[in-house]
Amino acid sequence: MSLFSGFKDLLGKINKLDGSIYMQGKDFADVYAKNIALEEEIAARTKELEQANQTILTLNSVWEMMNSSQPLSNMLDKIVSILHEDMGYNFAAILKLENETSLNPFFEIKACSSSPIFNKIYEIINQTQDSYKLPYLENSLVAKSINERNIFSTPDISGILKMFYPDLTKEQTDELVSSMSSKTLIIVPLHKGKENFGCVFVSSDRNGVGDTEVNFLSLFANQIELAITVAGLFEEVKKQAITDPLTGLYNRRYFEDNIVKEAERSLRLKQPFSLISMDLDFLKKINDTYGHQYGDLAIKTISNVLKKEARSIDIPARIGGEEFNLLLPGVDSKGAVIAAERIRKSIENQVLDTIGGITASIGVATFLEHSDRIDELVEIADQAMYKAKLKGRNRVQLAPMEKDINWQTTAIETFLDILAKKRIPVDENISDSLSKKLEEIKNKEQNSTDILYSVADIISQTYNRMYKSGTTKSKILLAVMLAKRIDLSKEEIDKLQLAILLYDIGNIMIPEEIFNKKGPLTEEEQKIIRQHPVIAAREILKPISNIQDIIPIIENHHENWDGHGYPGNKSGVEIPIMSQIVLLVDSFYAMTQDRPYRHAYAIDEIIKIIRDEAGKRWNENLVNDFIDVIKNETF
Repeated sequence: MSLFSGFKDLLGKINKLDGSIYMQGKDFADVYAKNIALEEEIAARTKELEQANQTILTLNSVWEMMNSSQPLSNMLDKIVSILHEDMGYNFAAILKLENETSLNPFFEIKACSSSPIFNKIYEIINQTQDSYKLPYLENSLVAKSINERNIFSTPDISGILKMFYPDLTKEQTDELVSSMSSKTLIIVPLHKGKENFGCVFVSSDRNGVGDTEVNFLSLFANQIELAITVAGLFEEVKKQAITDPLTGLYNRRYFEDNIVKEAERSLRLKQPFSLISMDLDFLKKINDTYGHQYGDLAIKTISNVLKKEARSIDIPARIGGEEFNLLLPGVDSKGAVIAAERIRKSIENQVLDTIGGITASIGVATFLEHSDRIDELVEIADQAMYKAKLKGRNRVQLAPMEKDINWQTTAIETFLDILAKKRIPVDENISDSLSKKLEEIKNKEQNSTDILYSVADIISQTYNRMYKSGTTKSKILLAVMLAKRIDLSKEEIDKLQLAILLYDIGNIMIPEEIFNKKGPLTEEEQKIIRQHPVIAAREILKPISNIQDIIPIIENHHENWDGHGYPGNKSGVEIPIMSQIVLLVDSFYAMTQDRPYRHAYAIDEIIKIIRDEAGKRWNENLVNDFIDVIKNETF
């Protein structure tokens, strides 16, 4: 082999080896590239899984909130927090569309994440977020998103800012946008059933919105809509528990709870509050002349005036029948009279279908000025309202600073006399305990009215084991409502309240085996039972000088309208009207409670029994008024 041939052969081998090395290098490069691509795909899939997991956790958080029966405002705040803190959006807000069908609909911000940008905006326009109403423009992208129920995104953040805050200059808007890291604003529509609720705004530092993000936001919006529905139902149930069904005002229970809280605040801050007590004039005449539907119309009209005139912190309530109260936190007597006069004029200016005009009599009293006790304040305001009625109605009466001895004081002294002089057979320990309570409220250390109710309940329970605590209070409230309906005077109502506290005290003298007997009573036993009004009136109460005008009410409270009652067989107008009320209220509550010989009746059964006995046991007109009263109350 020549040298040339050998060299050529060696070169061929080198080329073959070089080709082999090249192919192997190419294979290594391909493997490396594939590994890089695979790693990138694994990272992308991992990120997708993390996002999916975060989505599931987020949606689960919303679901848990729905099951917690939280108020709607709390839920919306937490939803915004989830979007901002957990999902990484720069900013999140929930807007509610208000007055959609009016000429000037607007958005209210119901929840939003904190942002220095928006603090700056409200500083520039000199308003607060809570008070500012965001404009709703019919042809805007926001309106399009809500009406078409589609998610839209836009990079034009300055345009959205200018739409919501038209008072911002272009320079101010540009400066605000330049200080934001956001590149995209996303609008997610919200609905409550078929109704438009509003929308969610989120801002992102990414350009545009991908399909995955749109799908997530759609799912999230669905969960928010469910949360809104559930929370709305919860708030509706809560509202029904504290509002009067006819008027939509707060009910008596809510008012009583809040006047206690307001009194505690007032004493702590040494700041007065005022109470307006109001009665619709001539409701009975309206009912009798035009029918009860027009009476309800008059009541609703007054409630609408109160809603319109009351501040957001005031508490307007329907106490019962035609009686309303308005609690004015932080208002002294001078300011309360001005507010009351404004309400009176507004009521006077109402023109109602068929009825024409209506009026109201209004009393005003102020905590820390007239009294520092709730029960006295309510009583004083009520007395002022009655003075307004006596002076001709349709007027405002400020309570005088001086007040006479009220019925509670008389009741305290009467119970103390009965217990101290052992006029009734009560266990000594019970007697001492009750006397101590009465002495405490006599010295103004506690709420006198509730203690008086409690004392009467406890005495009744010593001879009637089935007597329920709270019954005395319920009896008095019902009797007072009936008395007001038939226009009894304030003095007569005070006597009636005293009579209800004391009318059954003679029962304690009846032998227990007779009072709790399950079978029919013998004639002799019936005679003993029929003596209890006489015992109460003549033996127990007559020696007490300051209640002599109460005794006739108690002595006649078992007389029947047709003359077949006891102890004197009086009939018709011979029976004092207050005795008739006591008998009716007593009979009603007796039928609502179990007895040794029968179970309690249902309310519908009681109403039927009372109607059937109208004209026999009771005055028929009084029965009609009574049934109207109890139909408006919850028992």
